[in-house]
Amino acid sequence: MPRASEIKKGIIIDIDGIPHIVRQVECKSPSSRGAATIYRIRYLNLQTYQKLEETYKGDDILRESDCIRARVQFSYIDDGNHVFMNMGDFNQYSIASVELGDQTGYLIEGLEGITALLVEDRLRGIELPQSVDLEITETAPGIKGATATGRTKPAQLATGIEVQVPEYLERGEVIRVNTVTGKYMSRA
Repeated sequence: MPRASEIKKGIIIDIDGIPHIVRQVECKSPSSRGAATIYRIRYLNLQTYQKLEETYKGDDILRESDCIRARVQFSYIDDGNHVFMNMGDFNQYSIASVELGDQTGYLIEGLEGITALLVEDRLRGIELPQSVDLEITETAPGIKGATATGRTKPAQLATGIEVQVPEYLERGEVIRVNTVTGKYMSRA
């Protein structure tokens, strides 16, 4: 069983018999002597999809939930559900699009490198790869000579999300986007 100081994003913790996935971990070190480091952890309930925020001391012990992690590929959207295929045994799992939240903006057909979080053989959530390659569908025209400046402009991507990109990029180019921060990384 992990301590609060060992918790990382993506781990599934059992809180009152309900699995919760860790979405964010903040560490606060108080300035007074002898004070314990405080960990603020934001969870997502994998049954009701409600957010939960808890605060722990570094040596508090938490209980990991029984969860199976499987490598999957995003296949398609069917009637408001996202469907994923297990890369090992080719089983298909579906989850309501609303339950994925912001993650839907990074999913394109055929995307691999996704980890499915299965509780009792039911898809409860996914972990995206660190970065995905997406095509720019709408943006202002590129400006020649703009590579020397650090200015950016908004660009809409194939999945509908909007990111800030350098001024020299144009419509139709494929870029790499960080799925954790939602920011432009580089050309693909």
